[in-house]
Amino acid sequence: MTPLKYFAAALVACFLALPAWAGIKIEEVTSPGGIKAWLVEDHSIPFSALELRFRGGTSLDAPGKRGAVYLMTGLLEEGSGDLRAQDYARAVESLAAEFSYDADKDSVSISARFLTENRDEAMALLRQTLFEPRFDQDALDRVRAQVLAGLRSDAKNPNKIAGEVFSKLAFGDHPYGSDGKGTLETVSALSRQDIFDAYEAVFARDRLYVSAVGDITAEELGALLDDLLGALPPEGATIPGPAEVSIEGGVTVVDFETPQSVALFGQKGIKREDPGFFTAYVMNQILGGGSFETRLMTEVREKRGLTYGVYSYLVPRDLAAVYMGSVASANGKMAEAVEVIRNEWRRMAEDGVTEKELKDAQTYLTGAYPLRFDGNSRIASILAGMQMDHLPISYVETRNDRINAVTLEAVNRFAAEFLDPEGLQFVIAGRPEGLETTN
Repeated sequence: MTPLKYFAAALVACFLALPAWAGIKIEEVTSPGGIKAWLVEDHSIPFSALELRFRGGTSLDAPGKRGAVYLMTGLLEEGSGDLRAQDYARAVESLAAEFSYDADKDSVSISARFLTENRDEAMALLRQTLFEPRFDQDALDRVRAQVLAGLRSDAKNPNKIAGEVFSKLAFGDHPYGSDGKGTLETVSALSRQDIFDAYEAVFARDRLYVSAVGDITAEELGALLDDLLGALPPEGATIPGPAEVSIEGGVTVVDFETPQSVALFGQKGIKREDPGFFTAYVMNQILGGGSFETRLMTEVREKRGLTYGVYSYLVPRDLAAVYMGSVASANGKMAEAVEVIRNEWRRMAEDGVTEKELKDAQTYLTGAYPLRFDGNSRIASILAGMQMDHLPISYVETRNDRINAVTLEAVNRFAAEFLDPEGLQFVIAGRPEGLETTN
């Protein structure tokens, strides 16, 4: 069996041999060198997943260097040490390993998947990736061209257009107010030194979160962590301060030639650590969360046929929180869709929800939760996210209890205080009939 086929077979086995979600035992491991990680041991197959998160993400871009962190992250798989890009790719493949890299507004993430028999070699290669990136000029030019092509495509995408305008309105000059991928101008101007500067800004011990799931013991993980991460510098670049959310309410139309307009809408949100977060989470499920039984889907889609889908969602980022939603509708129907959404915002604020709506939402949310734990890699990602959100290890066991503890009185009181129909901002990319910019 070839290494890739072996790896694929191991992945299949991973899905067939997962620990039951409710029985997941999370252990906090501290390496001899003081690096902390969360571990779920699962020795049913010789496979492990490792998740590394570094807080800060694209918000760490230096002034005038927007897109540097994103571009740097994309270059991590383009060679390290004495391995140029193609040799590096062959080395990863020969180990039947898989590394992936991503950057968002709040974090840079590195995900590793590897077989137990190749663990030492895979981690040596990952360590080389972290500490000896090449950032060759030819690789930089190639990946930069890919990023620029994506930005040009985004400029023709109404969803992306609406998102950029909404972010600018909501967050102004804060890094949250612009695309972490950068602009055509800023990305084109980035130098190789800018990439090294971004690398030094991100990778440090003071913003590191680690989780591991699979065929590895606590003792083995501790040794791995020190060898892999022990040489990280103690501190990285300063993370920006909180963003001031400046949403005032109204409509902003961005002219874009399309038969179907796209709208993002939102208001000020709620932080993840706020005591009312679970109440907000349940309330959102009733108003516009991810099912066909929500009020927005019922009123906008089912009763009036104005859209195929309309959703709302909490966005509690590290440095600011917003409560958002999205909808797409024909140009001739968007004005009515906006009116109905704002009316539903108002109706829930004024009249609250029913006992049946509350129970249905709780049943949906608690029933869907176990489905998230659908593989070692997914579990590792969830555990890293929990750490970044400052959640306790016991959260996996208590989360559904917190959902079920939300009362009807709490939801209705929260909705009345939180929902702001007049402060709801709509950003619409398209040519919606009967709607004009009001702010």
